[in-house]
Amino acid sequence: MALVKSGWLWRQSSILRRWKRNWFVLYLDGSLVYYHDETQRDMDGRIHIKYSCRDVRTGHECRDVQPPDGKSRDCLLTVVLRDGSKTTLCAESEDDAVAWKMAVLEAKSTPVRLHPPKRGAPSRHGLRAGVGGGYTNPSTPHPG
Repeated sequence: MALVKSGWLWRQSSILRRWKRNWFVLYLDGSLVYYHDETQRDMDGRIHIKYSCRDVRTGHECRDVQPPDGKSRDCLLTVVLRDGSKTTLCAESEDDAVAWKMAVLEAKSTPVRLHPPKRGAPSRHGLRAGVGGGYTNPSTPHPG
């Protein structure tokens, strides 16, 4: 699956509220996966952004959260999930927090088509792919 963004973020544990540094990877399919380190061997967790995310907050929108020692509140990022839970993260800088927010919101709203329909196959709109306005593959020449 295609990678959208990756990098180190601090993640606040849900029970003890301790900060732990994880390697995060956001994939095009909307999976936000976090690992023990950048080798990506030991997965610590996954958030299905496309289906679970309700909102993303940054900086002072992250109320009642204390950033890790030495970090500014402007570096905070909270992913609010549909079930009411939250995942609180802290980026290395305010710019990085904003970049993560934008990437997560884009992954949330971008439709994913894993496989384009075969040419000539009916689409969900009743049109054949590549004919009359259905899905066309930009790398395939359009029939005349």
